[in-house]
Amino acid sequence: MTLQIGFVLFPGIQQLDLTGPYDVLGSLPDVKLHLVWKDLDPITSSTGLVFTPTMTYADCPRLDVICMPGGSGVGALMEDPQTLDFLKVQAQTARYVTSVCTGSLVLGAAGLLRGRKATTHWAYHDMLAPLGAILVQDRVVRDGNLLTGGGITAGIDFALTLAAELYSEAAAQLVQLQIEYAPAPPFEAGNPETAPPHVVEEARKRTADSRKTRGEIVARAAARLS
Repeated sequence: MTLQIGFVLFPGIQQLDLTGPYDVLGSLPDVKLHLVWKDLDPITSSTGLVFTPTMTYADCPRLDVICMPGGSGVGALMEDPQTLDFLKVQAQTARYVTSVCTGSLVLGAAGLLRGRKATTHWAYHDMLAPLGAILVQDRVVRDGNLLTGGGITAGIDFALTLAAELYSEAAAQLVQLQIEYAPAPPFEAGNPETAPPHVVEEARKRTADSRKTRGEIVARAAARLS
């Protein structure tokens, strides 16, 4: 039976949160991938890449996997009843409920992280706790049928982990080889623990405004959940 996998598309999506897992999961046999949004109008990512939804919330079938990517637009989604309702309905029957990067904040706003282990981008990791999640700082975190990936590039690790769950380790390894996923970054600056202090300081400055805004949204979401 064909696996139905849906990615929520939205204005301000981080394109690699979507395209990394999309490429991995789309390389598996007998899968159907959907880009789901409220309507079928083109969507512009946070860096200007344009995507076209393939299906609306209203027309979306029951999904085997629902994936919530992150990006600059997640704040609006955390207070968007239509999106939160869609996630809650799909989560009732999905085999796997998943997210990449700050997409986990949207799952949290939908009440899908309460009492469950989860992760997100390092800059917003602490914001999971008010939404009821048990914080785990790792590239991929699994709690039952909930899989969450860390920041952006961790979406590939997440998707390979999910591929092994859906099929087998051998199937996931074959995809990994096909996409030549053998990370060897030129710098050890991929997380705050290994990056130079001045780089970490600059990164925190650049996320300060976003953290303030999202912190206020998280507080409102937490109040609704309680």
